Parts: sequence; C-alpha cells; structure tokens
Amino acid sequence: MSTVSFEHVKKNYGDVKVIHDFSLEINDGDFVSFLGPSGCGKTTCLRMVSGLETNTSGIIKIDNSIVSDPDNKVILAPEKRKVGMVFQSYAVWPHMNVFDNVAYPLKVAKTPSSELNDRVNEILKIVELDGYEKRMPDALSGGQQQRVALARGLVAQPKVLLLDEPLSNLDAKLREKMRGDIRKIQQDFGITCIYVTHDQIEAFTMSDKIVIMNAGNIIQQGTPEEIRNNPVDDFVADFIAPPESL
Repeated sequence: MSTVSFEHVKKNYGDVKVIHDFSLEINDGDFVSFLGPSGCGKTTCLRMVSGLETNTSGIIKIDNSIVSDPDNKVILAPEKRKVGMVFQSYAVWPHMNVFDNVAYPLKVAKTPSSELNDRVNEILKIVELDGYEKRMPDALSGGQQQRVALARGLVAQPKVLLLDEPLSNLDAKLREKMRGDIRKIQQDFGITCIYVTHDQIEAFTMSDKIVIMNAGNIIQQGTPEEIRNNPVDDFVADFIAPPESL
C-alpha cells in the first residue's frame, strides 16, 4: 500500500516551471531519499506533501486520501495532513524549553494534559533527551536541538515524517551518529519517511529507495544497490559517489 502518491504533479512559480510531471509511489514504512543537486526541486516536492507549498496541478495523496488536487479545488491544510516535519534549521522555538517545544503539536491538537505528558516523556526517552525537559534551546548542542526537532515531528504520531536536510548543520562525526539514530527510530516506529538530501552517503546508507532528481524531473529511482550498480545515464553516474567511498 502506498502511503504517499504523486500523480502527474507540476509546480510553477509564475512562468518558471520548477517540477515537471512528477509521478511517484512511496510504500508504507519505507525510507525514501530525494537526492539531487541544489535547485533540483527536491525540497519543493517535500513541501508540497506537507502543504507548505501547493502544487500547480496533479494530485498528491497521503494514506490513499487526496490532500492536494488544485484542479478540483481540494487543498487540505497542513495541520490536517498527518505529517511531521523536521527542518534543516531545526526551527526550535528559543523561548520554549525542550518539553514545551516537543509538546507544541499536541497542544495545538488540544490533546488532554495527561496523554500529552505521557507522549512527550515517551518520545524524549526514545530520542535520548529524558532529563532535558526544562532545558532551553540555547543550552543545547546542535545535535540535541536536532533531536528536539525530531521528537516534535514524531510526537503527534504522523503517517509520514518529512526531513529536509536535517543533518547539514552538524559536524561530520555527529552526522554519522544521527544517520544511524534516525534510521533506527524510523524502523522502530515503522513510519514512512521522505528525506531530502544532496549528500550521497546519507542517501545510500539510510534509504530503502532513492529518487534521483535534476531540474524538476525524476532521473532514476530504485534501491541503493540498483542505482549504484546500474546508473541510467551519465548524470547519475557522475552525481553518485563511487562505490568504494560508500
């Protein structure tokens, strides 16, 4: 069963065509990376799933329900799409402590306080931040702030977790650890993930499936092994890291 479906999706900014006839099926529980150079449209696709951007035409479905179909005037609000979002910049609110940052989606959803407390405390344990509930963001490391953002994205139990280059601001050693942590959490939850990156190592070590993009088009999609062993053209062959470095 597909959790996320793009059907002939296009995105224009005025006369500029950014996404061209994008069609893709993402299966339930898969970790899928959108991999490509800067400006290829991968973040735009992620934001269209979340509802932060609206596709110009085509249909986007989550859990087999239409969330965006502009031609038929169906545009579901972001908060009704059952997605969690983790941004490159963390987007942790500086005036809230760790607990309140993570609890925010549940407060918006008017979750009863007893359930809210239980779910926040549970997710903080999973991301190894139990004991940090009262810490303010400026007292956290970059890796800890990213864990807060990850916990906030998961606490509302979304159907899909969207991650937009979440490790790019971390040092190399911490990036390597967080890659493993994110993948383990994704597998433990069994949640569908869409992960945007321009880092070949991240895509090839974390993903069930990789979608290579360029200039608003899907150039190739497949497992890491399929893409590594059988690049479809010179662009893919040049863009992906050589096998010995993976």
